[in-house]
Amino acid sequence: MRSKWPAVSLPCIVFLLSAAPLTAHHSFAAEFDSNKPIKFTGKVTKVEWFNPHIFVHVEAKDPSGATVNYSIEGGAPNILYRQGWTKASVKVGDTITVEGFLAKDVPNTVNGRSWVLPDGRKILGGNQDGGPERSPNP
Repeated sequence: MRSKWPAVSLPCIVFLLSAAPLTAHHSFAAEFDSNKPIKFTGKVTKVEWFNPHIFVHVEAKDPSGATVNYSIEGGAPNILYRQGWTKASVKVGDTITVEGFLAKDVPNTVNGRSWVLPDGRKILGGNQDGGPERSPNP
């Protein structure tokens, strides 16, 4: 008599593995605080293009003059491509200005709403996840 274990366990394993990426995504309100707007200019130190969001790491000065390493969350790569972004839009070494909102619990993490590139173009960060519609700096 053959065991039913493989026939039963395989669908369960597939289901559990397919559900794992769903826990990685979040809403704006779950992670970011609309009462903590921020705007800064700094030098890009790292760019990460992956789903569900891109991340750009920027070294900037805070109001006291101390160096801060910000991790800026952008939109999903496919949304950014449709808005005109490419992987070359923001490169390591570029000086950019970012407006967005700080995370509730993770220090120096920002939901980037608008970005001013080295050539002066202002582009949106691609986040269409229900965050505040108002500008970060009224």
